[in-house]
Amino acid sequence: MKDKKLSKKERLFCLYFSSMRNAREAACSAGYVMPFASGAALLQKESIKKEIERLSTEKNVSDEVGAGFRRLAFGSPADCIKLLFREEMTDDELEKLDLFNLSEIKKAKNGSIEIKFFDRIKAMEHLSACENAHESDEALPFYEAIRKGADAINGVRFDE
Repeated sequence: MKDKKLSKKERLFCLYFSSMRNAREAACSAGYVMPFASGAALLQKESIKKEIERLSTEKNVSDEVGAGFRRLAFGSPADCIKLLFREEMTDDELEKLDLFNLSEIKKAKNGSIEIKFFDRIKAMEHLSACENAHESDEALPFYEAIRKGADAINGVRFDE
């Protein structure tokens, strides 16, 4: 099977997936109409797998953790708010919502909905601590644990 050149949308998907590690969110961010199905289908393509692998080797675990904290600290709550004020939503509409910042959702017996978000201040504090540790070349225990977990998954051995 000959690799074809990736389209702009496919390259965007690869870029988003290498950061998020979530096929549905990456497909939605790249502009695919049915993100769940599209994300799954894209991950089956060899050319997509190779591009994601190439992008992933350029990043390290601390970059991904930092990206997650940035999304928590600075991400938009707009889609979460949409969820509160919409009476009925189709599955396609729900799939397109970015609910990354959503921590908890409850629906009371009286029909009211309560949503909780992750703490932005804590996310900024963790982001700051991660960046300070990265600048001083001191790995936080959290980073070290993530690195060792990733190494274990990838079959890399390390000495204690």
